[in-house]
Amino acid sequence: MGSEAALPKWASNPCIMGIDEAGRGPVLGPMVYGCLYCPCSYRQTLATLNFADSKTLKEEKREELFEDLKVNDSVGWAVDIIDPRELSAKMLNKNKINLNEISHDSAIGLITRVLNIGILLTEVYLDTVGDAEKYQAKLSQRFPSIKFVVSKKADSLYPVVSGASIVAKVTRDRTLRGWIFEETAENMHRNFGSGYPGDPETKAWLTDHKHIIFGFPSLVRFSWGTCTSHFKDIVEVLWESDEMDEDVSSRRSGKRQLKLSDIGFSSSKRRSEEIEPSGKGRCKFLEARKLEQLTHF
Repeated sequence: MGSEAALPKWASNPCIMGIDEAGRGPVLGPMVYGCLYCPCSYRQTLATLNFADSKTLKEEKREELFEDLKVNDSVGWAVDIIDPRELSAKMLNKNKINLNEISHDSAIGLITRVLNIGILLTEVYLDTVGDAEKYQAKLSQRFPSIKFVVSKKADSLYPVVSGASIVAKVTRDRTLRGWIFEETAENMHRNFGSGYPGDPETKAWLTDHKHIIFGFPSLVRFSWGTCTSHFKDIVEVLWESDEMDEDVSSRRSGKRQLKLSDIGFSSSKRRSEEIEPSGKGRCKFLEARKLEQLTHF
């Protein structure tokens, strides 16, 4: 998603880019990375467009600014929407990928994407994720021809990052509003609040939408610590393909276990570690995840 359909006339001129994210902390929904880019010569004009850190703006103002960006021929934008299932799969995988690494990969992906369409990026500004110096060195090594500025509060300091912040935030908000639940359980509703762990409405929604076998709907990031307290009531599933390996330890532990075949599911030899992203950057989850992993992360 973005404005890459047609290469702008200014693409061969030196350009700047800002990158920012929305939805790093919530337990619900995707994390979205957004970027905004424009010619260096447009830098001063960009500063007059009343951009600000998206968190300081009301939703109506963010929507208005985003619509203005979409029709502005002097700027381009792009987003990377990271599905909650992809976040959980990477963070719970046998070879775990933490949230900082996922964030770095998303930013690098956006830079690569814009370069590949023919934009001459010479400067990129980002908010820090992890150690600022190490992050800047990592980016400079990957893209030696680009000057990188990694700074705390970059979305407040640099208008090009403020614009990226608006792109990311509006995209995430719209994605949540238009979220289509794949699950068909009765009594599902959309009153999930802000999606942040401390929101009472979000906590209540998690409690209402917990399934004794399947955990939570795909909107939920299973890997978040917020979910841990809910797992104590979930049935531990014994995958028949693992029966030989776990039979002895299971009997010793005395834990409540359930074979999927007991409730009408055929066994599968795929483990959750083998989840692979689809062509759209989404992750295909097994219809029943090995919940034992979730109860021990």
